[in-house]
Amino acid sequence: MGRRGCPILILKSPFSTLSSIFLYPGQGSQAIGMGHDLYEKYSLARDRYAQAAGILGFDLAKVCFEASDDELKQTRVTQPALYVHSCILTELLARHNLQPEAAAGHSLGEYSALQAAGAFSFEDGLRLVKVRAEAMQHAGEVNPGTMAAVIGLDETGVLNLCQSVSEMGIAVPANFNSPGQVVVSGDVSAIEAVIAGAKTAGARMAKQLVVSGAFHSPLMQPAADALTEALASVEIKEPAFPVMSNVTASAHGKPPEIKELLAKQLLSPVRWTGCMNSLASLSAPLWYEVGSGNVLSGLLKRTISGASAMVVNGVGELEKLQLSTGTSA
Repeated sequence: MGRRGCPILILKSPFSTLSSIFLYPGQGSQAIGMGHDLYEKYSLARDRYAQAAGILGFDLAKVCFEASDDELKQTRVTQPALYVHSCILTELLARHNLQPEAAAGHSLGEYSALQAAGAFSFEDGLRLVKVRAEAMQHAGEVNPGTMAAVIGLDETGVLNLCQSVSEMGIAVPANFNSPGQVVVSGDVSAIEAVIAGAKTAGARMAKQLVVSGAFHSPLMQPAADALTEALASVEIKEPAFPVMSNVTASAHGKPPEIKELLAKQLLSPVRWTGCMNSLASLSAPLWYEVGSGNVLSGLLKRTISGASAMVVNGVGELEKLQLSTGTSA
């Protein structure tokens, strides 16, 4: 990485992995202690957390390593924590000559994917994430809502349920996570009605989620407005490799389109199933989940037959890669 946190694209070596896809997790994958082993071993990690503290106005490392689970779950903290952790891992993987040839990120994770592709610097990405996180938390306070996971019904069935309760308030699909797993978002009364309807329709599970707002729904309009303003002041470049858009499930295009889709993402469903199918069409044999948790690895297995991802979330996985490539970090 350069001094301003921009990715440095390095040439493939004989040890390089060919056709690698990186997947970046979003909110919900955070865990207390994430990044601590990286912080202790690598000066790069310490430098990035120091930069983050200056941008965020609080000690992100201390929160990630020492705070309570409730504090880390606050949207304004969770999103920067996941972004910084994933970006550090991406830089360290590059030191092992392992770089993505395509990528996708789930909701917040899309920022990590775009940063890896050189669309913006580490610092500019974090500034955007800061605005996004704070605006989403505020939108959840001024427009209260909730979300629920529905498992065992297809996308059309869930969409029909949402439409059937429209008189009770907003209810829309928020995440198409994998075949048979859809998250809905909207007004509390409408989402409760969707849950009841899903159970009647034979869903294996329909459960309200513990969230601070109705993410990826029209109730996030205040956040989308704030993010649009922040995006206008940030330089975005065309990605160096395909990065799937959550909104379209296809690769991002020119910078103006990227800005438009990042703002629209807050109001639109995450088409994760479509993103996985688009990436699978590239015939890349190796998948990596880069960041905290292993949620995306599970979704990948349920979406693409025979596909599996190596989870890279700390020093242990980096050391295994070091042994396999003969490189050092």
